[in-house]
Amino acid sequence: MPWARCSRSRLGWAFLALAGACARGGPAEREAPRPAPPPPPARATAILRDGENRIVGRALATAQAGGVRMTIEATALPPGRHGVHVHAVGRCEAPGFASAGPHFNPAQRAHGLENPAGPHAGDLPNLDVDATGAGTLVASTDRFTLTAENALLDADGSAVVVHAGPDDQRSDPAGNSGTRIACGVLAPAPGG
Repeated sequence: MPWARCSRSRLGWAFLALAGACARGGPAEREAPRPAPPPPPARATAILRDGENRIVGRALATAQAGGVRMTIEATALPPGRHGVHVHAVGRCEAPGFASAGPHFNPAQRAHGLENPAGPHAGDLPNLDVDATGAGTLVASTDRFTLTAENALLDADGSAVVVHAGPDDQRSDPAGNSGTRIACGVLAPAPGG
């Protein structure tokens, strides 16, 4: 059947033409690649627990241009003003949380946001807690990052510690803020 040979022949040529176009970069391959969506901002979280292992709050560290934005949310802390610091070691062994080490302080400065020789990198403003045990602190800092220079998520990690009293923002080593009453280890947040 001559028409059958003709159809097969035409199909063969069509196949070869298509294969050649693909090899040269056909229309689909010549489109400009779509830019990848920007990665989500780097984040780290910590669940704050008291000396009896009860959850009393949460901390969120979010990378931003030039540093980190810290958000501390208290849910069940004693009412009043509390010193809050990022500590150098990612360990929170109750009840005293001494395992978190000293304040995060890679530049070896003095303590306190109001100290001319300070502050420690891990110094933060005070957290005000209301009569229900709730309070929120939001502060931005350029004194540390999550994963680059002065990183909180380094080999031994870091922890967020809440103290019993207010930080006077001047006195070494912790602003006379009293005992450590809550602690949480910062860890990379899922997807962040």
